[in-house]
Amino acid sequence: MQPRIYAMIVAAGRGSRFGTDTPKQYFSLQGQTLLQHSVARLGCSRYIHSCLLVIAADDRTAHTLNFKLPVSYAIGGNERWQSVYAGLRAIADAGANEEDLVLIHDAARPAVPSTDIDQVIEAAILEPYGAILAAPAVDTLKESYNLSTAESISEDSNSSYIKRTIDRSTVWQAQTPQVFRIGQLRQVLAYVAKHRLTITDEASAFEHLDMPIRLVTGSRQNIKLTYPSDASLLTAILDAQS
Repeated sequence: MQPRIYAMIVAAGRGSRFGTDTPKQYFSLQGQTLLQHSVARLGCSRYIHSCLLVIAADDRTAHTLNFKLPVSYAIGGNERWQSVYAGLRAIADAGANEEDLVLIHDAARPAVPSTDIDQVIEAAILEPYGAILAAPAVDTLKESYNLSTAESISEDSNSSYIKRTIDRSTVWQAQTPQVFRIGQLRQVLAYVAKHRLTITDEASAFEHLDMPIRLVTGSRQNIKLTYPSDASLLTAILDAQS
């Protein structure tokens, strides 16, 4: 029996690197917030018919927006994994079982192609743990180190220097959506909580337990809005896609 697909967008963060008072999921592009764009993208998938939004406890904006999909809400935590865990509880309450799949997407990736969404879902259906979208690294990658002020000829105490070149042939840049078996994701997040680990995406939790997650090549148009300067590029991508 094919697993059911549950979609979740994590939108409880503050986007501190974005440098504005407004959380970046509510930054507007083409007259819509990033969150609205991202929900609409998920709605283009033939596998997704509703979406859970995990928001901050003091969020007063999400409920005022119109979305292309039916949405429900859960309250997130201080850490990303806590927000995802809260979302899993809400999905379980909605009737999900451990073999079903949860698709987790970032609100700040509004340009993910619908074909990529379907491809990562279809890959995850065939896997025991899950699959993620990712892009193979194409730039030359450098590992850095910092010199002490006494060692450096630069007045900048935070100056970075090249330590070595990293073999890019096995390096990928993780994207979202990331799609996992619900029961397995609950297990690895419980491990993260017990051992007080720091993770930056859900796939990282599986790595700690040596559970293989499949990589699915995603479009380079699926960029994440991290800094204000990313907005013009994202606007151009959305214009080209439409």
